[in-house]
Amino acid sequence: MNHRILISGASIAGLTLAHWLARHGFQPTVVERADRLRTGGNGVDVRDQATDVVDRMGLLPRIRAAATDVHGMKFVDADDRAVARIDIRDPGSVEIMRGDLVALLHSVTDVEYVFGDRIAALRQHGDGVTVDLAHAGTRQFDLVVGADGLHSATRRLAFGPEADYLRFKDHYFAFADADSGLGEDRWVTMFNTPGKMAGLYRSGNHPQAKAYFIFRSRPIAVDHRDVAEHKRLVREAFGNDRSWRIPELLDAALADPEFYFDALSQVKMPTWSAGRVALTGDAAWCASPASGAGAELALVGAYKLAEELAAADGDHRIAFDRYHAAHRGLVAKKQRIGVNVRVMVPRTEGGRRVRDFAARLRS
Repeated sequence: MNHRILISGASIAGLTLAHWLARHGFQPTVVERADRLRTGGNGVDVRDQATDVVDRMGLLPRIRAAATDVHGMKFVDADDRAVARIDIRDPGSVEIMRGDLVALLHSVTDVEYVFGDRIAALRQHGDGVTVDLAHAGTRQFDLVVGADGLHSATRRLAFGPEADYLRFKDHYFAFADADSGLGEDRWVTMFNTPGKMAGLYRSGNHPQAKAYFIFRSRPIAVDHRDVAEHKRLVREAFGNDRSWRIPELLDAALADPEFYFDALSQVKMPTWSAGRVALTGDAAWCASPASGAGAELALVGAYKLAEELAAADGDHRIAFDRYHAAHRGLVAKKQRIGVNVRVMVPRTEGGRRVRDFAARLRS
């Protein structure tokens, strides 16, 4: 029952789901808007239940070998002097660059891929879903799963407008490549002014540094695909600040063709399924980058969805309800991000001093 399953999105959640569905005897197809795997991104954490998932996939040794080897976070003043450090090393967790994890998941997932395409429309009926792909025409599937991220088109088509489910968390963020000669090796270096953070990420196992920017703001009406406008907003927020390394980081980031910008948002949904369509990963429950749990939730959630479909012999009516019940608690826990945001981006100078003092007590 329900063996032909279309998955929209070839990132962590989509590839994990495709892998486990194939192992359970289903016939997954993955459609991805990009014309190849997206290999960029920042560091992501594999921990707790997610460690078990990748271990069962035979990937844990390779993930450990590709680990970023970052020791911790360092807060600096305008003269680049460290005012506090937090060691974040955890023997039960492995940090890996998002692109490296995606490549590893793809290497063990032998399914049909349709790159450079997307779902343009879908129509549910009694025994399946008719899917119009933008370029590859119309195809029939038994089930469809959206694993297409925060701005999921699948969610919009099956559940309604994005605005019904996104919850803005008062900040915007950007990251891009930076000069690898900047910052301290194996540390995330952060510099704060009230309501803003500029930072450098230096992996111990990768030559390329990453620049980070976060700023507090009211909601801004902006198309999430308008890169030129994204760069203008970041330039407007940081362009007049000559403190620390901000001018150098900003110049490098704005020149990076892979520049990434978005609102710090979460997805809140009462259910992750509508008939024969389900969601997983950020499309269903994005906890935001401030949670540090995106990869963990994606790996565990996709695994649970595949397990429930297998246990129910493909009966989506049973499987989708069980999947929701099994994963809702972990999602709710990881979406509590208030402390993380206050650590990274104190609202006031006084808040920054309190943060630095607390960090020194931990060091």
